[in-house]
Amino acid sequence: MRRGILLTALAGLLATGTLVACAEEDGDSPGAATPRIGVILPDSASSVRWETADRRFLQEAFEAAGVDYDIQNAQGDRTQFQTIADQMITSGVTVLMIVNLDSGTGKAVLDTAASQGVATIDYDRLTLGGNAAYYVSFDNVRVGELQGEGLVQCLTEQGVEEPVVAYLNGSPTDNNATLFKEGYDSVLAPMFDSGDYVKGPDQDVPDWDNTQAGTIFEQMMTETENEIHGVLAANDGLGNAAISVLKRLGLNGTIPVTGQDATAGGLQNILAGDQCMTVYKAIQQEADAAADLAIALANGEQPETGQSVIDPETGEEVAAVLLEPQAIFRDNVKDVVDDGFVTVEDLCGGEFAEMCAEVGIS
Repeated sequence: MRRGILLTALAGLLATGTLVACAEEDGDSPGAATPRIGVILPDSASSVRWETADRRFLQEAFEAAGVDYDIQNAQGDRTQFQTIADQMITSGVTVLMIVNLDSGTGKAVLDTAASQGVATIDYDRLTLGGNAAYYVSFDNVRVGELQGEGLVQCLTEQGVEEPVVAYLNGSPTDNNATLFKEGYDSVLAPMFDSGDYVKGPDQDVPDWDNTQAGTIFEQMMTETENEIHGVLAANDGLGNAAISVLKRLGLNGTIPVTGQDATAGGLQNILAGDQCMTVYKAIQQEADAAADLAIALANGEQPETGQSVIDPETGEEVAAVLLEPQAIFRDNVKDVVDDGFVTVEDLCGGEFAEMCAEVGIS
């Protein structure tokens, strides 16, 4: 196997133990299926990461290992998600990795795979009530905590007394969005309770749809007569939707907005002073961890991760790999570039060249 079960870089990120492959005795038995790994990504609209990062890193990992693979994107269509899964299972994949669009659709796919003897992995999002053998993601509650802490830092720097804080939450069908909110609520709820902050509008954005997010935020501003002083936006796309509204109102740069995913657009908003912070998740580490698990499963092995999560619907324990996220502000945008996640060319073109130079990116 190309790197054992996990890259050496993951060793320091696992909370406990290391990922150890335990090969089953019949893994190489005559007549065993040829290893083939199927991956279903959710869309390309909610975040550019799925196509620009996850697909690329998974593909590189599979090709380096010399395994057969098929990566497809459901483009937000639940029917298409099911169709892709059926086609992959029929074509003979031995491992199926999914990023569910919602737990209902995800569970149906996982159940079908299990009935056909196909091993499964939940990638990035846990399928509630599902039966995936493994879950690979980041510590998503910690992601939310970093967002909450970041917003507090930026509001403190703004010096606004009793600021009104609005929430633009992720999709209600995405368990990650629930975990993000759990994290930022743990930071901000005490501020509301103490009277230091005022709780403003709090709304979910269906399917992480950025266009809907813009409409929702515009309504929030109208309803509060523009009396919103901070925006907890659950990712960079939602944050940019809020920033677009603030630009039309001439308020961009005066109201801190959070984000997540460290997209080139989100980082440019931070450099320009329109976005307070984002959360960087080293997608290559996530993709490599998932690829190593998939390759191990395809080879008849059952890796031990040393970590687990509890499915809140079933109460069952799911073996997991949970990686650590990083808060990104203007002064450490360079960390994302240095890690190779965003290129200087993508980030520093045109008006952003001088801004990049100011923070040491060239």
